[in-house]
Amino acid sequence: MSPTVVLVHGAFTGSGSWKRVIRRLHAAGLPVVTAANPLRDLEGDAAYVRDVVDGVGGPVVLAGHSYGGMVISEAVHPAVKALVYVSAFAPETCESALTLAEKFEGGTLADALVSYPVATGGREFRIDPARFQQQFCHDVDPESAAVMAVLQRPVTERALTDLATKAAWRDTPSWFVFGERDANIPVEAMRYMAERAGSMGTREISGASHAIPVSWPDTVTRTILDAVTHVR
Repeated sequence: MSPTVVLVHGAFTGSGSWKRVIRRLHAAGLPVVTAANPLRDLEGDAAYVRDVVDGVGGPVVLAGHSYGGMVISEAVHPAVKALVYVSAFAPETCESALTLAEKFEGGTLADALVSYPVATGGREFRIDPARFQQQFCHDVDPESAAVMAVLQRPVTERALTDLATKAAWRDTPSWFVFGERDANIPVEAMRYMAERAGSMGTREISGASHAIPVSWPDTVTRTILDAVTHVR
């Protein structure tokens, strides 16, 4: 039985960011589901993804982009047979997205953010549209980047500072793919997390940005297919 690939987007983007990857997975004959990550708090976001996985009713390869890596690490579920971290955080327990992003030099996200209060308390962040392409997707054409900036989904400060209580990669095989010129998560951080997790396969894309599901869908898809092949 082929596993279903469940795709979890991260902050400052949405499920549409997986569009090119979905087409390629469909061409490979795989069922695909996307999870509309709420981006509100780690516990609640992970609970939602567990519900999505529960509804699949079979084995799952769970892939997360960016902050989505925090969520798939937290969303422990017996149906999940493999994890794929796509320019994503792979936290140890008691680590947050913020602490991992600041662990190594090279990230410039903090300087590109706009913040404002939300009615439920605290603040949320979005990337200044004027800086979106440079910060998030320098390897995407300007017209597409401008649309992505408008479509971006903000993330709460709480989500970025919540501490992980689980590290699913300890018990579930994992794969990593990321860009060498990622400005959101320093490449040294991703190399560190991949090695720590005992990655079954790591691809580092020379010159690539944070938005590799958009700009490098072939490489992202190949990494997911490696995980699928392992599960089969």
